[in-house]
Amino acid sequence: MRFRILSRVVVGFLVSASLLMGTSISANAQETQKQEDKQQRKAEQQTNKQQRKQQAQQQQQSQPAQKQANQQRKQQAAAQQQETQAAQKQANKQRNQQPPQEQTQTAQKQANRQRKQEAAAQQQQQTQTETSQRQANQQRKQQAAAQRSQQQTEAAQKQASGESRQERVQQQQSRETRYRQQLPEEQRRGQERAAQLQQQKRISQYRYQQLYMQRLQQIRLQQARSYNSAYAYAPANYRYSYGGSYYQTNQYGANLLRQAVNYGYEQGYRSGQADRQDRYHSDYQDSYGYQDANYGYGGYYVDQGDYNYYFREGFRRGYEDGFDSRYQYGRYSNGSYSILGTVLSVVLNLESLR
Repeated sequence: MRFRILSRVVVGFLVSASLLMGTSISANAQETQKQEDKQQRKAEQQTNKQQRKQQAQQQQQSQPAQKQANQQRKQQAAAQQQETQAAQKQANKQRNQQPPQEQTQTAQKQANRQRKQEAAAQQQQQTQTETSQRQANQQRKQQAAAQRSQQQTEAAQKQASGESRQERVQQQQSRETRYRQQLPEEQRRGQERAAQLQQQKRISQYRYQQLYMQRLQQIRLQQARSYNSAYAYAPANYRYSYGGSYYQTNQYGANLLRQAVNYGYEQGYRSGQADRQDRYHSDYQDSYGYQDANYGYGGYYVDQGDYNYYFREGFRRGYEDGFDSRYQYGRYSNGSYSILGTVLSVVLNLESLR
């Protein structure tokens, strides 16, 4: 029994001691927390004091700048106010100096001047309109006159065309007649020239002349077969000149003159080459081809004298190239000689009439 009582006393004592120790520990913890909170508040107060000091310093530093800006604004406002007042005083002075009647007269003068300017502008515009109308009427009259003139010209051309066609027919018939009459004489001269070359022992030149006359006959037969009288009667559309005179021809005549220069160059080159081979001196006028100058002519499209002239112009240049064995005025291609196009245009100098 006593043991139980003693045990309970001991247990109670231990429990009391435990409770006393827990209470002591809790109190110590609370005290420590209070100290920490106190220190934290002190630190926050010190930080706030420093921030307030900095703000006060910044405010003190910004106050002079603000004062200076406010002072400048005040000065500008005062200056503007003074300028405005001065301008108002000047205007009032001018109004006071000019009587009301003069002001009215000045306004009336300005209004009258403006009305005059407007009237002058209207009159100028009206004048321009009338001028434009007169010009348009004049242009219409000129166009109508030009149309009438063109109609008259066309009518005259039609009438002249009928007359000129008849003239061209007669002219072509005369060419053919004269050409046929000269053929026997031409053949006789060729034979005499051939005999002379044989006597002079100019073998190369003799061979050249024989080929010249043979080819001459062949070309005449070809031309006779291909000749079309309608081509000969076509109106002229080209002009050419030599010896100080101008002549006209159509497209077919122009082509024949081009052919005359080319044939002349080819035959001249062969003749010059033959004289060089015969060791004969240079003399294109002594050649039968130059003297005849009818190579390629059949009595069609142009006069014989015109054809002879351009044939000889080509012949002279070809003879010089052939005798000197060069190609200054022409070229050699596919077994034949032909004059350069630039030289041909200079020699002919054809001008279109349309």
